[in-house]
Amino acid sequence: MSVHTRFYRDKANGKLFGVCAGLADYTGIDVLWVRVAMLALTFTVGFTFPLYFAIAILSESRPRELYTDSAEQRFWQGVRQSPTRTTREVRARFRDIDRRLAAVEDYYVSSNPRLSAEIEQLR
Repeated sequence: MSVHTRFYRDKANGKLFGVCAGLADYTGIDVLWVRVAMLALTFTVGFTFPLYFAIAILSESRPRELYTDSAEQRFWQGVRQSPTRTTREVRARFRDIDRRLAAVEDYYVSSNPRLSAEIEQLR
């Protein structure tokens, strides 16, 4: 399992042990809603506190350098939520880059016959 796709407690953004903040980071849901859900479960089900403490004991703390920026954090949250959708998005980005590179190549090759001949030799 990749370091980026595992569940970690987020003590830096957490209130008690960082379990709710870790769940929020893992799922991409705002931490406020995770905490509200945890309180609602506590009042309706009742066994939330033992489960919370078990998760706090069994899970690892989040590494400091897990994400380099917020864009990387959003990307990995997307991977955890829907790997197939994220793969499609990455493929679409690469297709767009390939299309733009082909346009640049076409522009420079059409105005430079020597370069065009060299590229055709390489193919």
